[in-house]
Amino acid sequence: MNNTAQYTTIDLLPNELWWGGRAADGRLMPFGAQPFSCDLAAWKHVDGQLPEASNQSAPLLVSTCGRHIWCDKPFAFSFEGKHLTVQANHAVTVHGDGDGTLRDAFLAASERYFPPSGATPAKAMFTKPQYNTWIEMPYRPTQQAVLAYADAMLAADMPPGVLMIDDKWSPDYGTWTFDPAAFPNPQEMLRQLHGKGFDVIVWLVPFVSPDSAVFRELEARGLMLRDRHGRTAIRRWWNGLSAVLDLSNPEARQWIRGRLDALCELGVDGFKFDGADLYDFHDDDLPFTPMTANDMCEQWAAIGVHYPFNEFRACWKMGGQPLAQRLQDKPASWDEHGIGSLVPEMLAQGMIGQPFVCPDMIGGGEVNSAKHSDVDQEFFVRYAQIAALSPMMQFSTAPSRVLDERHLDAVRKALAIRESYLPTILHLADHAARTGEPIIRPMAYHFPDMDTVTDQFLLGDDTIVAPCTQRHAVSRQVSIPKGRWRSDDGRTITGPTIIDTPCPIDRIPRFAREG
Repeated sequence: MNNTAQYTTIDLLPNELWWGGRAADGRLMPFGAQPFSCDLAAWKHVDGQLPEASNQSAPLLVSTCGRHIWCDKPFAFSFEGKHLTVQANHAVTVHGDGDGTLRDAFLAASERYFPPSGATPAKAMFTKPQYNTWIEMPYRPTQQAVLAYADAMLAADMPPGVLMIDDKWSPDYGTWTFDPAAFPNPQEMLRQLHGKGFDVIVWLVPFVSPDSAVFRELEARGLMLRDRHGRTAIRRWWNGLSAVLDLSNPEARQWIRGRLDALCELGVDGFKFDGADLYDFHDDDLPFTPMTANDMCEQWAAIGVHYPFNEFRACWKMGGQPLAQRLQDKPASWDEHGIGSLVPEMLAQGMIGQPFVCPDMIGGGEVNSAKHSDVDQEFFVRYAQIAALSPMMQFSTAPSRVLDERHLDAVRKALAIRESYLPTILHLADHAARTGEPIIRPMAYHFPDMDTVTDQFLLGDDTIVAPCTQRHAVSRQVSIPKGRWRSDDGRTITGPTIIDTPCPIDRIPRFAREG
């Protein structure tokens, strides 16, 4: 924050808790019971290394007492004792009289600051599994390997879906055409994939490989971001060093859209928009139009609205827009940073206006977090079960390669369960497009007395989903709100109560409200 920042201190109401800010902090939400601080304009650097990747964030806080805070620009905030302190470039106003609910706060903020667009991402993003080539062929997808990957899914009785060709299918970053050495006939590949029932997305970033022909063209046209010295900025990202497209320049945005439209004419259905993390842009850069790092991230997401097949991992604002938002890459671990983070972070995404959420690639998308051939089969199944009743689900590691028949059958059962809930998921997606309401919701969204329950979620307002996230667990506790609830195992439970429910390897515990 700059020196002109103002501090606003808000007294917390009795039992008041808050959601919002960054989705990556979802496991720490709701805020208010413990000390917590965050600066929405900054991402920490650790030991001189790149900071952790950005995730979805918004200048929004909503409370369980019906209050909300919104700023047009990023702000810093902290909870300490019975106070919330907000540091912004102006005095902050708290909206709401404190006599409402979390749902009241969210709907009031949504209507005023990020009204729903009325549109969803492509319906196939919900109705079909997504298959990402990343884990199976990192940095080396080829036409032959992509077709074999699709065929392997079909051979394992997996349904065709949305196939994402990840990094690196192009000859250079910024040269967004298929590399002829790896993809000798991409149009034929796309024709074959479409014939098998797949839609096809390709990966891209707002970076340009230095010394490439595209780099020379864009630099000559003034479309590359300039650093504080007025020179073309070269930034380190996870794949090395690249120049950065000046997303503040309308001509640069028009240029990238021209490249994407050409790919669509070839037969590509959409795009995985990666990068544009906050650390890719510096406060002292000299963009064409004055913009913050958050603004640049927002410009990247705004391009994606034009393509119904899209995916984002980093996003600033853009609440209510038809953008598919995937969680940041996760390690293959049972802890709060791995599988334990999925439900809390998806709930957090919804509470900042991003209803079209997707957990990370099933089994974890951090390519170096585990040995490529050493997959915990139980972990993979439990991950798939969480994804199965999320708005979207995405595979990367091929289940048939790493699972024995028992665990593969459990994944197939999860897919069958998802199929039975698709009418509900599609109805809720359309509802989100009209109202802004999340598809999956914190328990407190409809049941205010359950404001700290974040390891289960509501699918809409009448289905509780309580996936198992503990290793070797034979059961788990589930918080049941007031009313009568019918379990998938045939039991009827009258709430409010806490029950212990079995978790065999092929079960996703779920409870439907009767009446």
